Amino acid sequence: MANDETRNVLNENEELTAQESADEAQDAKQAAIDALTDEEIVALCKERVCPACDEHKQAEDVRLRALAELENVKKRLEREREEQVKYAAEKVLADLLPTLDHLDLALQYGANDPACKNMAIGVEMTRKLFLDALATHGLKAVGEKGDVFDPALHEAVGREENSGMDSGMVFQVMQRGYQLKERLLRPAKVVVTA
Repeated sequence: MANDETRNVLNENEELTAQESADEAQDAKQAAIDALTDEEIVALCKERVCPACDEHKQAEDVRLRALAELENVKKRLEREREEQVKYAAEKVLADLLPTLDHLDLALQYGANDPACKNMAIGVEMTRKLFLDALATHGLKAVGEKGDVFDPALHEAVGREENSGMDSGMVFQVMQRGYQLKERLLRPAKVVVTA
């Protein structure tokens, strides 16, 4: 029985000694890591990562995809920002179109009356200044008599038999259309020859 107790004590001592040795080894390892510079740590990491293993290839693939996705998002946001800046005045200009329509109507009905001649000249000058100011922001009128009918720019509100013009031409402009740079704000309402 004394032998068994002695063996148990010896085994416990060996276990404590093994534990102490493991702790000392861990402490020595941590001290060695703490003593390394950042460059040495990076070099050790590169040595330990196996470039030929699947884990590394998958991680690199995920990283490259994430970088590509980030680049695409940046480009898309830049395009959207440029588009927004380019057409920032669209709403304001669209709200001003009825004013242009009323100036056109005033000229249409007042130009034939001799009593309104001077007022019509003033309205015409005001309309021209207004159109010039809007043109500096990219607004231009679309839909003139004699243009070829284009459904992308014109809205046909009627057909007219006319032997003097080819078929499919704008015979009369009922309401002028407007375009902001390449974007159509409002199509021109026209009567088309048959």
